[in-house]
Amino acid sequence: MKRFFLALALVGCIFTANAQEVEVKEQATSTPSKGDYFDGLTRPLTFNRMIPPYALEVTFSKTVHVIFPAPIRYVDLGSADLLAAKADGAENVLRVKAALRDFSKESNLAVITEDGAYYTFNVKYADEPVKLSVEMTDFIHDGEAVNRPNNAMEIYMKELGSESPLLVKLIMKSIYKNDDREIKHIGSKRFGIQHTLKGLYVHNGLLYFHLQLKNSSNVPFDVDYITFKIVDKKVAKRTAIQEQVIIPLRAHNNLMLIGGKKMERCIFALPKFTIPDDKHLVIELFEKEGGRHQTFTVENADLVRAKVINELKVK
Repeated sequence: MKRFFLALALVGCIFTANAQEVEVKEQATSTPSKGDYFDGLTRPLTFNRMIPPYALEVTFSKTVHVIFPAPIRYVDLGSADLLAAKADGAENVLRVKAALRDFSKESNLAVITEDGAYYTFNVKYADEPVKLSVEMTDFIHDGEAVNRPNNAMEIYMKELGSESPLLVKLIMKSIYKNDDREIKHIGSKRFGIQHTLKGLYVHNGLLYFHLQLKNSSNVPFDVDYITFKIVDKKVAKRTAIQEQVIIPLRAHNNLMLIGGKKMERCIFALPKFTIPDDKHLVIELFEKEGGRHQTFTVENADLVRAKVINELKVK
């Protein structure tokens, strides 16, 4: 009999514990978290550490488009209630919609762009969202401490190493704005087209090439592509040419079309490299459906004399 009452008491304790656990879970799901009451020793996150999310409404029968100022590198959806993907043919446009009608629980959305910016949204369902097209241009800022939004560009990209994407962007803008001619002997000129290297800079593991393209003819120059590659200076006949292609990491004012009697400039950021004595860097610019291609070379002696970016005033 004692065993019976003991077992009955044990079952009662288990039932009470389960009931308390269910009650706690119901309270947790019915009321929003206040961000405290953690088990163990914890240090609370203060609100100055939080990135306030923006409000975004989605629906099932319409698509919401969010336009970012830089290509999208990462997207995370808070739940299966949301569908999101980059728009076809566009790297900086995200399309978002509801996966089912009338989902009740609020979800969230996070996006990281190529320039290192982080965007966060709280997403809820609406039959007729007011804002179907959202442009995030207000997130662009000049980097000043008094003009930094909550999504400050502090996320680092693997290809840039220890360099901040924001600083890379500011350096390229500064080089372009200053428009100094540090190099006067490197370039090519054919068919009324002049392609020159105006400056070469280095900072924190990256090289910056300041290029200028001048079209003295009346025929527009339609840029197909530009290549940076390290090749042998002398190649014997019937010998395979060994080329090392250097792919630019970032570009500022990337040229696509230079009209007649026009001049344009662009900045390319490349990973730091050096050139062996028996090789040189070849920079080739190709015209789309044309033959006015431009080619010039850069020697290692020119490369190692790259101007340290600390000497420039970043604006």
